[in-house]
Amino acid sequence: MSRVVTHELVHAFDHCRAHVDWFTNVRHLACSEVRAANLSGDCSLVNEIFRLHFGFKQHHQTCVRDRAILSILAVRNISKEVAQKAVDEVFESCFNDHEPFGRIPHNKTYARHAHRDFQNRDRYYANI
Repeated sequence: MSRVVTHELVHAFDHCRAHVDWFTNVRHLACSEVRAANLSGDCSLVNEIFRLHFGFKQHHQTCVRDRAILSILAVRNISKEVAQKAVDEVFESCFNDHEPFGRIPHNKTYARHAHRDFQNRDRYYANI
């Protein structure tokens, strides 16, 4: 349940921060789906083992890409090729955007560290 809520909250954050055009710009949707799949824990190793999809090299990126494409296809009536192209166009920048966490919260420990980093962000930026 927490993964689903986190996934949807990433979309809410994107809507407020980036003024996402959900209905006409498939690249905006693709970026938000990449971020949500990346940051929600949907591609954790445990989840992938339960899905019987696991690997070692670049597996997290592959999972995020696949989950983003599936999410786009679930809400838009477009071809898989169009969805893949949109995800490919935005993948690098959106995959590396970890806001509001600052890092990918792979587990509860990472999530606590991300929250601590968030609480201390003003101290960090005051020294720049």
